[in-house]
Amino acid sequence: MIGLAYSLKGEIRSLLRSADARPLETVAGAEVYEIEPGILACLGGVGKVNAAMSAQLFIDRYHPEWIVNAGVAGSFLDLPIGTIVLAKDFVQHDVDTTVMGDPIGMVSTVDRVDFPTSEPERLSGILTAQGVAHQVGRVATGEVFMTRGERADWVAKTFSPVLCEMEGGAIAQVCLRNGVKFTALKSVSDRLCQENSTTEYFNYGKAMAKLNAVVLPFARELERQR
Repeated sequence: MIGLAYSLKGEIRSLLRSADARPLETVAGAEVYEIEPGILACLGGVGKVNAAMSAQLFIDRYHPEWIVNAGVAGSFLDLPIGTIVLAKDFVQHDVDTTVMGDPIGMVSTVDRVDFPTSEPERLSGILTAQGVAHQVGRVATGEVFMTRGERADWVAKTFSPVLCEMEGGAIAQVCLRNGVKFTALKSVSDRLCQENSTTEYFNYGKAMAKLNAVVLPFARELERQR
């Protein structure tokens, strides 16, 4: 079974309308839907705590083979809004225990900085076969809606991510500890790069339209091949 992990109601709304979806339950505020046989979706909320809690609840109650985190994100590269990015790995840019001698971004207990996704080359091949133009790269997660400025510049320089967002790194950590395969599909909604500052900076609707055209066909193929 494939689990789709979303954070915002606006990100999942069109999926619920386009599919023959039905609500299954709401647990501790996390809403779970059956999109179709073999594909469930969880609406977990914004931020790392909400994402981690809902991912663990979803794993405990439904035992998915894969979790696919889907949503929008800001881009550090000069990518058009709506560009689809398949995550290669995640880092958590707001974790800092360097005073204890740790490298920046190292998450204790698991003692690692990077959280790899599962089989990115094969999943990139699925997208290519479906005619989906996409990028593959690192995503940085943290408890901040990033805007242009010194913090964004520091994250870009320190971790070299393609994107930043607020949930994926936490879900990646939960999946790693539970032995569940994990990947993420993100659509560029805002452009944090400093170049071409006169071009469109933010467009949530356009990003979601591109994402929603990709996620369900991708999940169906992943379920077929798993």
